[in-house]
Amino acid sequence: MNDTTPDGYDLLVVGSANADLVVGVERRPAPGETVLGSDLAVHPGGKGANQAVAAARLGARTALLARVGDDDHGRLLLETQRTAGVDTSGVLVGGAPTGVALITVDPSGDNSIVVSPGANGRLTPEDVRAAGPLLASARVVSVQLEIPLETVAETARSLPPGARLVLNPSPPAPLPEAVLSACDPLVVNEHEARYILGAGAGDDPRAWAAALMALGPRSVVVTLGAEGALVADSRADSLDHLVSPKVDAVDTTGAGDAFTAALAWRLGRGDDLREAAAFAVRVGAAAVTSRGAQASFPTLEEVDAL
Repeated sequence: MNDTTPDGYDLLVVGSANADLVVGVERRPAPGETVLGSDLAVHPGGKGANQAVAAARLGARTALLARVGDDDHGRLLLETQRTAGVDTSGVLVGGAPTGVALITVDPSGDNSIVVSPGANGRLTPEDVRAAGPLLASARVVSVQLEIPLETVAETARSLPPGARLVLNPSPPAPLPEAVLSACDPLVVNEHEARYILGAGAGDDPRAWAAALMALGPRSVVVTLGAEGALVADSRADSLDHLVSPKVDAVDTTGAGDAFTAALAWRLGRGDDLREAAAFAVRVGAAAVTSRGAQASFPTLEEVDAL
């Protein structure tokens, strides 16, 4: 693992760890339809585990608080985290089978995902409280919604002084006011923004950013895929559009996790939100040029070469 220093971790990820079961398809099936796909490939995944590996690969001092099953998938996940340099002392084992994500990927690189939470659903607020030393040593804590919402809320309540919370609400769910107000930033894609804002969301990402800010987070990042990202905070002139490098997308699986991890790491290093998001856009672009989730995450040298 990456050595920690008296300054602690650049990033603590509290979240999910899954085995990704991936099948390539010519097109995704319609309801009631069966299509043939490629051979099954098994990859380490889960939004929490993905973020931890992505940050560690970039050079961040990273720890993961998660739960896996006492099974082959769980052992695969632990091995890949350690190989990437993640501190796995916060990864709990047992309680349910390891979570699984069933993923289809079409020729354009777009994916559809169904997640069976498994052990992720057993990561409890008590587990967060028991991990007090991990939280106390983190500059930034990143969470997602593939673990129970009450566990996310406990994480927000348990932030040490001076630490910031980065939340990607995926899969989207109603967010308590106390969680929203702790987000710095709230990171959403188009689907997540529309879910949170409801029927009146409209089609303008700039309007989404302003409307999301009005709900109480300290800052907001709206990711726009190949179009980059929008960044908003409490400054009156805060809305900035950060443009993505043009790349040939092969597989978008995990790209959002790579973006969020890079953003969180750079915030932990002391970058301001715009600097961090500009770097994260480049990391997200690099991640879509290779297949898989964790296997596609770039090193810092690969990002610099993009």
